[in-house]
Amino acid sequence: MLRRLLIAIALLATAACTTPSASPTPGALDSLTVGLGYIPSVQFAPFYRAQLEGYYEGAGLAVTFQNEIDPNLVTLLGQGAIDVGMADGTSVIPAVAQDIPVKYAATVYAQFPNVVMTAADSGIETAADLEGKTIGIPGRFGSSWIMLQALLASAGLTPDDVEIRDYPDFGQAVALQQGQVDAATGFANNEPIVLANEGFETNLLRIDEITPLPGPGLTVGAPAIASKPNQVRAFVEQTLRAMDEITNDPALGLDAAISVIPELADDRETQEQILAATIQLWSSAYTAANGAGAIDKSAWQETVDFMSGLPDADIPSDLAVDDLVTEEFLP
Repeated sequence: MLRRLLIAIALLATAACTTPSASPTPGALDSLTVGLGYIPSVQFAPFYRAQLEGYYEGAGLAVTFQNEIDPNLVTLLGQGAIDVGMADGTSVIPAVAQDIPVKYAATVYAQFPNVVMTAADSGIETAADLEGKTIGIPGRFGSSWIMLQALLASAGLTPDDVEIRDYPDFGQAVALQQGQVDAATGFANNEPIVLANEGFETNLLRIDEITPLPGPGLTVGAPAIASKPNQVRAFVEQTLRAMDEITNDPALGLDAAISVIPELADDRETQEQILAATIQLWSSAYTAANGAGAIDKSAWQETVDFMSGLPDADIPSDLAVDDLVTEEFLP
């Protein structure tokens, strides 16, 4: 699996373009550097399809993808080294609080993908059941850590009421499978599927109905907002177009992902399952009522209120949602 990931990264990772675009000559394409975060994956199928089908090019864009971990990506967006990127809302909030000039521009994951997994036969079915239990996490940082604290708080618990065990190599799912921990954080569209295919069924504790944390979405740096507004708007529109097509016909997304990452074809069934679970996370009651990409500002406000109360969060309670999000690029 590691070899596959390394091959995939080599296929997609490219150097970021940091030079501001000049006024294009007639018929020329405008460059746009896009950070997808994480690692190349079927979860990024809309971007692959829009690129392969010529949607970006048809909109006048020459799109270059760059893979980068979330914290680095947000910083690069603020610096203008990347124009648009996939970033968690829970990463945007502390970044803006630290004066990194970025704004969340379109929702991709309308449901928060991070979950707490427990063995299906463990008897742990609610947040309250986690009291006194051992929970595996990658570390006390990022979206999974924010989600876990919110989940515990919903039951009147804090991290001091559980035993936290760090797995910096992201091996917490395997630790759960082997019985080393009682619960583990993960992504609803990844680890539970892999574990189920290995015969280990899980129960998922989700945060959405408790504290509607904003999930990963298209985020834009202030330099791109100022210098490339039309290009960003076109990119958002064509990406949402591809998302809609894949929602209606998942095979289109899987085929696009395999075209970009041929190694995925070796385990097509699992990739189909991951994509199906991912598609489910793209929509919610809010996006169904307001359209794909819609930003639920009330959910953002709830998240700011929650995160500003976390120890050492250093997030002012009066941080305005309009400083965090922009709707100017939505169709």
